[in-house]
Amino acid sequence: MNLLIDIGNSNLRWTRHGDGCTWDLSVARHSGGIPLDLLAQWERLEPPERLIVSNVGGQDVAAALTRVARALWGRSPDFLHTQAAFGGVRIAYEEPRRFGVDRWLGLIAAHAHTEQACLVVDVGTAATFDLLLADGQHLGGLILPGVEMMRKSLLMGTRIPRIEADPAADPWATDTGPAVAAGSIHALAALATRLFDRLAVEAGRQPSLILTGGDAERIRPALDQPSELVPDLVLQGMRRVVEEAD
Repeated sequence: MNLLIDIGNSNLRWTRHGDGCTWDLSVARHSGGIPLDLLAQWERLEPPERLIVSNVGGQDVAAALTRVARALWGRSPDFLHTQAAFGGVRIAYEEPRRFGVDRWLGLIAAHAHTEQACLVVDVGTAATFDLLLADGQHLGGLILPGVEMMRKSLLMGTRIPRIEADPAADPWATDTGPAVAAGSIHALAALATRLFDRLAVEAGRQPSLILTGGDAERIRPALDQPSELVPDLVLQGMRRVVEEAD
């Protein structure tokens, strides 16, 4: 049994992988460390053969995970790094290590999942948009602040009071709180639409749109195109890497 662990900027997702293991996605807020409730869950597990890790959450949480893994199981985690070409996917970046390992794994999973060009949108603390052709060539991507970061940056830089509100279904709002809430949702959805249309021209046919990340469901209703929600996309990519390496 292996543990597959996806450490994002805010959340840690994990599952067990191996013969006889059920693929169950678990999510915990990490806050730069390993939460006590997660530690309690891991203490009840049989010792894993390997811990395979995707980490964009920083060195503090990586160090905390390493300490926990050594204490519980006498093992050190294997941290994955982006490769220029793997699983049929070829990264557009000249320096692959500068391309987030979570984005790389998401593309590997998306390419295995669909035989057509696809736009992969990961909406978390940051929102990333990556364009992939059917042959596995990555065209590049864009990054924006995520929903909450976009709202916080606006509120911190203005005198607009913090008003909790659900985003409006319409592309405009009639009060300040809903305007801020809806603006963050529709900004991300509008960029997804623009990139989707450009990818359709580049690919010569309609691409697919894959959503992942903690806030993916928040932007989904605002999208103009049909989309597929894959909450464990990064972990699916990790599974591909592990199985191909074996």
